Amino acid sequence: MQRWRGLEDIPQDWGRSVVTIGSYDGVHRGHQLIIGRAVERARELGVPSVVVTFDPHPSEVVRPGSHPPLLAPHHRRAELMTELGVDAVLILPFTTEFSKLAPADFIVKVLVDKLHAQLVIEGPNFRFGHKAAGNVQLLTEFGETYDYGVEVIDLYVSGAAGGGRPFSSTLTRRLVAEGDVAGAAEILGRPHRVEGIVVRGAQRGREMGFPTANVETLPHTAIPADGVYAGWLNVNGEAMPAAISVGTNPQFDGTERTVEAYAIDRVGLDLYGLHVSVDFLAYVRGMLKFDSIDDLLVAMAADVKRCSELISAYERGTARRR
Repeated sequence: MQRWRGLEDIPQDWGRSVVTIGSYDGVHRGHQLIIGRAVERARELGVPSVVVTFDPHPSEVVRPGSHPPLLAPHHRRAELMTELGVDAVLILPFTTEFSKLAPADFIVKVLVDKLHAQLVIEGPNFRFGHKAAGNVQLLTEFGETYDYGVEVIDLYVSGAAGGGRPFSSTLTRRLVAEGDVAGAAEILGRPHRVEGIVVRGAQRGREMGFPTANVETLPHTAIPADGVYAGWLNVNGEAMPAAISVGTNPQFDGTERTVEAYAIDRVGLDLYGLHVSVDFLAYVRGMLKFDSIDDLLVAMAADVKRCSELISAYERGTARRR
C-alpha cells in the first residue's frame, strides 16, 4: 500500500481512483463497511482505492485542547486498511490554513486535481470543509460538475454495545473509558489495543512474582478505565496471554497512571526498550487497595487464573468459528 503525507506526495501521473475521506480513528466496523465498499468498487472499476485522512485530529486545530483519545495511531490504521485491501492512504496535515478551506475548494484541490476521483464513498453524516459546511448532498452536486459519483453507506450497530445506534468512534471511546472493552471490541471488530515502549517502573511486580511490562503509551491514547483486564501482550508478532493492570497502583499510593501487562506463565522476558502493544479482551475487576501485601498477592493470583480462563474460552470459541 502506498502512503502519502500531503498532496505533494501523490504521483504526478496518478489516474482515476475511488476515494473515501474521514478521520477513521479505530477503523471500526462502520469504517470497515465504507472502506470495504470503496475497495470493492475500485476493483470493479479497475482503478485504485484511496483513503484520505488527517493529522492531527481536526478537533485539535479547530478547538485546541480538545484532541479526543485515539483508538489507533496512524500506522495502526494503515495496517488495518492494508488488511482491507486499500491501495493508498493520503494523510493530510490538518493546519489552521487547511481548516479554512471552503468545501468547494477542498473538492477541487483534493478530489479533482490530485486524486482524479471517479467515485467517492462516504457515510451519511460526512462533513468537510470550513466549519464542516460541506455534506454528502453538496459533494453529490459537485460530482455532476466534476464527473465523479457518490455512494452513501449506512452505518449501524446490531449488538448490545451500541443499543442499535450507528457505529461511531465517539461511542467506542466512551465504552473504553468506562472499562467496557468487550463492548468496544464489538464495535471495533477486534479487541481495543494500546501500544508504546516498555519502560522501567518500580519493579514491585517482579519482586512479588508477577513481573509486568510497564508500557509508556503513545500521546492521546484511549486508555481503559482503571482496573484489571484479561488480554494479550504482543511482542515481535507473538501474542502472549496477559493479565493487565491499568491505574495508579493505589496499594503503594501511586499517583501516575500506568498500563502494565503480566505475560502469564512466561519467565525471563527482557522487554525494556521494545515497542509492544496490549490488546484488551475483558474487564475482570476494579482497582482496589488491599489491607495487606498478602491479600494483594492472593488477589493477583486469582486475577491471573481468571484472565487465563477468559482468554482460553475466547480462543476456543474463535477456533470453533474458523
